[in-house]
Amino acid sequence: MDIRKVKKLIELLEESNISEIEIQEGEESVRISRHPNGVSWPQPHMPPQYGAPQPAPAPAATAASPEPAAETAPLYQGHALTSPMVGTFYRSPAPGSKPFVEIGSSVKKGETVCIVEAMKMMNQIEADRDGVIEAILVEDGEPVEFDQPMLVIT
Repeated sequence: MDIRKVKKLIELLEESNISEIEIQEGEESVRISRHPNGVSWPQPHMPPQYGAPQPAPAPAATAASPEPAAETAPLYQGHALTSPMVGTFYRSPAPGSKPFVEIGSSVKKGETVCIVEAMKMMNQIEADRDGVIEAILVEDGEPVEFDQPMLVIT
C-alpha cells in the first residue's frame, strides 16, 4: 500500500469523529486507530488486554502544596513536533551516521529532523516551522504512537 494513501487515511481520521479505520487492498491491510492515553494498536486476532483496576487516590492532605501544580506543568516551552503515525523513531538516516538534529540545532520549515519507520517504510519527518531544537523527547530506536510529541521546537 502506498504511503501517500496511508497519510491520506490519517488525515481523514483526524478530520472525522471516528476513532479507527481499517482498509484492505488484496493481501495488504492497514488499521489506523486513535486511542486515548497512548494505548497502542491491538495485535491482529487478539482480544484487548485490560489491567487491574487502579486503587482510588489517597485523600488530599489538609495543607495545600504547590508541588502538584508543578507536576502538571509542561516540561518544555515551545512547539511539540508530533509523530504523524505509529512506528519507530530514528534520529539519523542510517545506523552509526550523524543525527539529523541535536539539541540547540537551528531548523527551517521543511527540513528533515528525524525518521519514523512504519510498515518497513522510512518516513522522513520535516520541521513544521523555523526554530531551534529545544528537546528531543524520544530515544533513537524507540517506538512512537500517533500524535506523540517527539521534538520541541522554539
